[in-house]
Amino acid sequence: MRKLVIDQSKVTESIAEELKGVCPFGAIEYNDGKLVVNAACKTCGICAKKGPAGVMKLVEEDDGPKINKDEWKGVAVFVELELDNVHPVSYELIGKARELAAVTNHPVYAILVASHEQVEKYSDEILTYDVDKLFIYENDAYDKFNVELFSRCLVDFVEKVKPSTILYGGTPLGRSFAPRIAAHFHTGLTADCTRLGMKENTDLIQVRPAFGGNIMAQIICTNRRPQMATVRYKIFKKPEPVAPHGEKVYMETAQLSLESAIKILAITRKEKVVDISEADVIVAVGRAFKNEDDIKLAQELADLLGGVVACSRPLVENGLKEAKYQIGLSGKTVAPKLIITLGISGAVQFVAGMNGSGLIISINKDANAPIFEVSHYGIVGDVYQIVPMLIEAIKKERGE
Repeated sequence: MRKLVIDQSKVTESIAEELKGVCPFGAIEYNDGKLVVNAACKTCGICAKKGPAGVMKLVEEDDGPKINKDEWKGVAVFVELELDNVHPVSYELIGKARELAAVTNHPVYAILVASHEQVEKYSDEILTYDVDKLFIYENDAYDKFNVELFSRCLVDFVEKVKPSTILYGGTPLGRSFAPRIAAHFHTGLTADCTRLGMKENTDLIQVRPAFGGNIMAQIICTNRRPQMATVRYKIFKKPEPVAPHGEKVYMETAQLSLESAIKILAITRKEKVVDISEADVIVAVGRAFKNEDDIKLAQELADLLGGVVACSRPLVENGLKEAKYQIGLSGKTVAPKLIITLGISGAVQFVAGMNGSGLIISINKDANAPIFEVSHYGIVGDVYQIVPMLIEAIKKERGE
């Protein structure tokens, strides 16, 4: 745990004013000749780094007995099953787990909680994604996700295997499931990470936007294990399958209670809708589009390219598009082969949701728009002049 230590002997009124200007949270006060930190302090350390030297110091407090990190080994991924297959986010996380494990020379584990039929169907496939060990909890009672039953399996896994890190998909299932495991072991859980790294001492570096996306926070769980994080679909690339080398480890389930207050009566498929996370081509519209007629122009371009129209947050707030079409931290993460942004400035929240795209083409009349910093090709100009020219050029090329 971190805290700020103030050397009051170095504090003057001018230094106090300088430090107050450095703190982004208004947490520093100067009262009766003393510098104090109020409850708004986030212990971010900016005052110690950017303020006058030696006045503020960020120190680590002893937060109890230290764990033996050598007892915790392996980067594990919880494998999430959809109705018909393994959710792709699980394979993306296994690929990332392999990168993280390479830093500490740890094994990569996958955890599958499923019925006998599902184990037969998916276990061999999972091993083709470079998994060292696939831990299987097999019982026909696990054919449908039940957070109580599945939690008992994960608690059992952690107690017996002691993995250093567990990754979950940032899906509705993962978000409802992972917090139970974290609470049981009194460990940390970072939600919706956009980047992950690993220290040689096995500390997982978890990066996610904070304070409305204005900063990227690096979170480290220094004295708790297992470390846990959820990651959105499409944040990392899905690896290519390899020749399987791992082993299947069937875990004992007889001692795990099947009692549950949750009764699953039926599972009904939602009506098939356009999912921008799955689209290969996206035309994304921003503030420059003021009404539905404007959006029709983008829709014509998207139709010609076989894509879908998505948007930035302002269009959802203005009621022009539904939230399911929003790209960004408060919307969906996408990684299409091609994305064309129209009239989008490129706020960090939007960019974080699409910067994994294969090819980014941006059109904006502001030559200094941040979107151009992440774009492969940029066009400075009015979208209402350029998009019709693009449509005409595409039609001419196709002989339409």
